[in-house]
Amino acid sequence: MITGTLPKNITVTPYICLKAEAGQLIDIRSDNYKGGSEYNVRAEYITKKGVQEFEMPNYINGHRIFYTLPKGVKCLKVGYRETRFNTEIIGKFTCNDEFYNRLWEKSLNTMNLNMRDAIQDPDRERSQWWGDAAIILNEIFYSCDTNGISAVRKAMLNLVDWQKEDGTLYSPVPAGSWDKELPLQMLAAIGKYGFWNYYQYTGDLHTVKYVYPKMKRYLSLWSIDERGLVKHRAGGWDWADWGDNIDVAVLDNAWYCLALESAIGMGKLLNDTSFVNYYTSQLKLVRTSASKTFWTGENFRSAGYKGITDDRANGMALLAGFAGKSQWGKVRDFLMERKGASPYMEKYIQEALLAKGYVKEALQRMKQRYTVMVESPLTTLWEDWTVGGAGGGSINHGWAGGALSLLPQYVAGVYPFTPGWNTIMVKPQLGDLSWIDCAVPVGDSRIEVQVTSDNNTYKIKVKNETRKDCLVGFPKNRIDTHLQVNKQSISIKDMQLPENPYVKLAHSDDEYVYFQLKTDEVLISNCSFKK
Repeated sequence: MITGTLPKNITVTPYICLKAEAGQLIDIRSDNYKGGSEYNVRAEYITKKGVQEFEMPNYINGHRIFYTLPKGVKCLKVGYRETRFNTEIIGKFTCNDEFYNRLWEKSLNTMNLNMRDAIQDPDRERSQWWGDAAIILNEIFYSCDTNGISAVRKAMLNLVDWQKEDGTLYSPVPAGSWDKELPLQMLAAIGKYGFWNYYQYTGDLHTVKYVYPKMKRYLSLWSIDERGLVKHRAGGWDWADWGDNIDVAVLDNAWYCLALESAIGMGKLLNDTSFVNYYTSQLKLVRTSASKTFWTGENFRSAGYKGITDDRANGMALLAGFAGKSQWGKVRDFLMERKGASPYMEKYIQEALLAKGYVKEALQRMKQRYTVMVESPLTTLWEDWTVGGAGGGSINHGWAGGALSLLPQYVAGVYPFTPGWNTIMVKPQLGDLSWIDCAVPVGDSRIEVQVTSDNNTYKIKVKNETRKDCLVGFPKNRIDTHLQVNKQSISIKDMQLPENPYVKLAHSDDEYVYFQLKTDEVLISNCSFKK
């Protein structure tokens, strides 16, 4: 046997040049051949007489390639051709804590392996499951050029174009042998973090017009009971996450509300007033009912649920708007104690903490949950917390890579303030980190952000190559009366800012002062100024 070691887990077509007699059997496979519950792809080559070359026509992935040669076969050369989706990686994230840098890189490599003609696990599945796709699409927005966005658009069109006559959506598609609906994955697909996220990052109204009526058909399959809560849909596969202690009733209502948020947003864009009004009333009803029914005084839990209180349900309750601000702290404290979600739902729990401003806690939870994966010699992230775990234990599952988008979106604070990045927001929240260096794709260009923070100094440097408007949020608690902008001292008094060539004061809220950039490169700092 000949073993070829790859630089990391990548997708390749292996090559061999050899000399042999005719009729000899050559076996080629990767170390990931048994990378899940089912065997993966390999190749067999039957030799002809003499010197010959063979390149495997079907791609495989792994860290090593094994060539098994019978006696008498002489290997002259081995190699590989890397194959991947036609996109360039232009995003980046680094910080002073090497743990998050390694997690971001492993998330990126996992996403890269999951991007093919469909968004898919490259191992046993090679199918477009939308639980994965709804997370991976945001990873693509924070790392890839516009070619990458085409993979997201195609995934959306695949899903709605294979809609059944009764309105049911299902994935993976296209498929002739698998047509089972996973209801909560379908709500995730069409919801706030799926289809609506696509519009926020692209501004692509054409695709919204295409998918919206099909979303409406699917939402019509869902109904509300006499309590104002969502009636459970088992679908073809009644699945909410890997693991146990899953409070499905809370998740049903949370995913439904997030799907309604998406439908309301799209309906407003398309002036579908009657349905916007209907969806808005449904959203208000379910949120009110869920808040009243599921809140125990300490956390969210459904009455008929018998298991350990579910971290998934509580994270989703925050994202879906069930909790008032006075309840956030108790949910946060609970989420720092209970850790039962798989890597799939873990992304949403961390997003819930980040979205409510609990950055230190989110980063702490991220480190606690991902330490084993980050310290592993494997260069990708896994379907479950252990290799060989739930679902067969694929080691290349894009749903585990939420850090790829969460770190630049919430910690660096870079996101589209208006759809399609027409206005870019930069509002960093570093938690306990002391510096970050981030670049986020905007079209085929990017915006670069560096932030430094210690007890005395807070600096934000922004390089905006995009020709888009940009707002920069500077934390009020780091401002005295002066700031430096490109080494020019400026005075901020009563939220008034003298005229200068670099920034103008846009607005403020309880925590931030927002500056609109007037030039492509700006450094805003609270250090080394004269009062």
